Amino acid sequence: MTTVKVKLTHKNYDVKIEKGLHQAIGEQVRSVWQPRKVVLITDSNVGPLYLSSAQGQLEKAGFEVLPVEVPAGEASKSLTKVGEIISQMAQAGFTRQDGVISLGGGMVGDLSGVVASLYMRGIAFIQIATSLTAQVDSSVGGKTAVNLGETKNIAGTFYQPDLVLVDSDYLDTLTDRDLVEGYGEVAKTSALEGQDFFNFTGKIRSVQDIRDHAPELSERSIAYKAKVVMGDEKEAGQRQFLNFGHTFGHAIELLSHGSLRHGEAVAIGMVTVTRVFEAEGISPEGLTQALIDRLQAVGLPISSDLVGTPLFFQHMINDKKNRGGVINMVALAQVGQPIIVPKPLDEIRSMI
Repeated sequence: MTTVKVKLTHKNYDVKIEKGLHQAIGEQVRSVWQPRKVVLITDSNVGPLYLSSAQGQLEKAGFEVLPVEVPAGEASKSLTKVGEIISQMAQAGFTRQDGVISLGGGMVGDLSGVVASLYMRGIAFIQIATSLTAQVDSSVGGKTAVNLGETKNIAGTFYQPDLVLVDSDYLDTLTDRDLVEGYGEVAKTSALEGQDFFNFTGKIRSVQDIRDHAPELSERSIAYKAKVVMGDEKEAGQRQFLNFGHTFGHAIELLSHGSLRHGEAVAIGMVTVTRVFEAEGISPEGLTQALIDRLQAVGLPISSDLVGTPLFFQHMINDKKNRGGVINMVALAQVGQPIIVPKPLDEIRSMI
């Protein structure tokens, strides 16, 4: 088993990475929590596959489980759904000594984290990451959020888990598209981390390569994110680097109304912003093409007609990085050397 330790000012926790961990959920949860009531939150894609097994293991370990399954998709990442789950927990008599366990991908993890952070002003939280997106990125670092209308991740908290479990066996039941969209975050992280990891992603030339190397891709991605988060938990400085590709990507994702997955939109965002900064001489010549090569090798999109539309810029106004009409854009001065480039929104309009 590989363990990445996340050590923060007020909290430490482990991210455990190993094939077969889905068969040891009760044991792993019991290693950090005494038996208690837990709400086990999943979605309609993951639930039919893994909910029964996870619930049975937890009950065998002495936990009283309230299973909650929400519809798959971003529509469930809402304050309405948060309120519904909190109401179910209250009716079941949950107290501050009880806990929330997320069993799913990024959407379920975000939703569960908000629920955990709000119920009685905060109760214990564990993430079991079942998608590549969650395994390499969203389950680590404590960011939780839900969407409000057409604005992505506008209502949320920083709320760290007590444990994160990553098992590549879960990826066996993902469709190729669902797997590959998570690789968008891996490619992003490799460009941020440095040349060695970037060279490694350059050797990933197919969907099967992603599956074959999933544990190492998760370990390297998580190790980098943990290092960044430990240096800047609340995104006051270097954690902003993790938004590479996301400023444009979030706008594209929302405008696509479900036709683009998160990692697909981030892939388009990375290429778009790097092409702009390469033309300005901020990013090195050839970096855009290097990113394109990695993304296209596994079938990720690199462009969208949604970029540059009036609604695209309207969404950017609501971006959390907007500071009085100036948005902190993430650029790469070199692979492994991310920088913040403040850009007025009017200037961004002329860039694209």
